[in-house]
Amino acid sequence: MKKLLAAVLFLCLLCTAARADTLVTNGGVSLDTGSLPYCTEDESAPVVYFISDISPESLVAAYQALGVELPGRVGVKMSTGESERSNYLRPALIADLIRLVNGTIVECNTAYGGSRASTAMHRQQAKDNGLLDVAELDILDEEGSMELPIPDGRRIQVDYVGSHFTNYDSYLVLTHFKGHAMAGFGGAIKNISIGFGSSMGKVWIHSGGTRTSGSIWGEQDPFLEAMVDAAKGVDTAMGDHIVYVSVMNRLSVDCDCDGNPAEPDMHDVGILASTDPLAIDQAVIDLVWAMPDSGSLIRRIERQNGLHTLDAGEANGLGSRHYRLVVIGE
Repeated sequence: MKKLLAAVLFLCLLCTAARADTLVTNGGVSLDTGSLPYCTEDESAPVVYFISDISPESLVAAYQALGVELPGRVGVKMSTGESERSNYLRPALIADLIRLVNGTIVECNTAYGGSRASTAMHRQQAKDNGLLDVAELDILDEEGSMELPIPDGRRIQVDYVGSHFTNYDSYLVLTHFKGHAMAGFGGAIKNISIGFGSSMGKVWIHSGGTRTSGSIWGEQDPFLEAMVDAAKGVDTAMGDHIVYVSVMNRLSVDCDCDGNPAEPDMHDVGILASTDPLAIDQAVIDLVWAMPDSGSLIRRIERQNGLHTLDAGEANGLGSRHYRLVVIGE
């Protein structure tokens, strides 16, 4: 009976998907979509789907609105969380979607220490966070790194990802949007760049392509530009076999890699889905800037020059900043 009700809800949501002049967020804020700077009615722009409800059924609906059936072995790229206090996407929310695509959760080890610095520690943390009850976990760099070429990379021309990267035919990039102490914000672009980067690949990106070992600290804009180039390497390698779903809940200024993050001080917004990583991050940023209670998150993003990520993505051809917003369920 529960599965039948979920299927009926899904069909109802999809049947009411439409271009809308306004949307209401999960927190009850009504927004004029015409005020979102990069939202357009241009039919050539990629579609970003939005649904305000944040539930397992709505997560499935957002994904299925894309009309893409991911082939073969599917990796679900997400953050496994630094501790149970982190704001990672909870198993109860994501389980139905991961099982729908018969996915394997994939991640790489960190380059800064913490509870996920080695495969054994990482796997234990994922177990403690309940994720191994949902799906199998593959630490992509457990056996080292591999190179991905970056077409027209402006800062770096090669990306170092976990060597298990090619074990998967498709990727579902499942992102919890949040602030980030180094990048300003963590969205889809960061998830496929730093997230797919092996430990050495993470240092390579953070250093702006100057080293593969040592400190992860480097100059800010070169780091952001290398991050976007790495994202292009991943997106290009996967072609049509990669899609993006981003959840705007628990919007802390701190990332899921923070074991003791600041408590969010803004309301949840909703779920977005797209086949374009730049478009979905731009749509999320537009929504953040439109929210009346997002001051802390905006200050975090601006302090780290985080919007330069979107500029760099446009410059290197990662995707489109302009998008058509289609609201599901209104």
